[in-house]
Amino acid sequence: MTDDDSTPKRKSSKVARLLGAYDLGDAFGDELERLWTADGDRRESLRDLADRFNRRLLESALTAAGTSTVDGEIRNLYRLLTADDVSSGMRTEARVRLERDGVDVDQLERDFVTYQAIRSYLTEYRDAEYEHPSEGEQVDSVLETIQRLRARLRSITEGSLDRLRSTDRITLGSFRLFVDVDVLCEDCGAQYGVVDLLERGGCDCDEDA
Repeated sequence: MTDDDSTPKRKSSKVARLLGAYDLGDAFGDELERLWTADGDRRESLRDLADRFNRRLLESALTAAGTSTVDGEIRNLYRLLTADDVSSGMRTEARVRLERDGVDVDQLERDFVTYQAIRSYLTEYRDAEYEHPSEGEQVDSVLETIQRLRARLRSITEGSLDRLRSTDRITLGSFRLFVDVDVLCEDCGAQYGVVDLLERGGCDCDEDA
């Protein structure tokens, strides 16, 4: 076996491909790694990094189309395209606005990445590592799984309602879909959304009591 044969080859990466396709450059890849491996409050989760990456794709698409934006507009447009609590009417308005500006919204949404793609890019493509407590890792994993399932349920339900409405099977105006899972602690009486509960580290029970 030659030295060339034994040289590790980088795995393919959707994130790496999009960095080139959207002309974001290696510097943004460096930024993602730096944020993921930072200490304390400076560190961003894989989910946050996926949102950051997708917002940059949206910004790049608008720039390539020759459209300028004001502060906060990219973040708001991304929220309208992806957030659970956005009505179908508002989402449609955002898509129409982007299409009018020359953005291929269908392609853009196909290019949006998940936290798994960010993790694969950082750990397998860039060989980055972050050591954190196993308990925190388990919480992050559960949180990301719940968020993924909520997004999937929202997409399926919203699409089904739109199809039923368009074929006159049901009567429904502009609607807003809520996908919530609440947790009630019967000991302390506190009730939180499951995501809030995980992010705050638990309920109001006094562990020392």
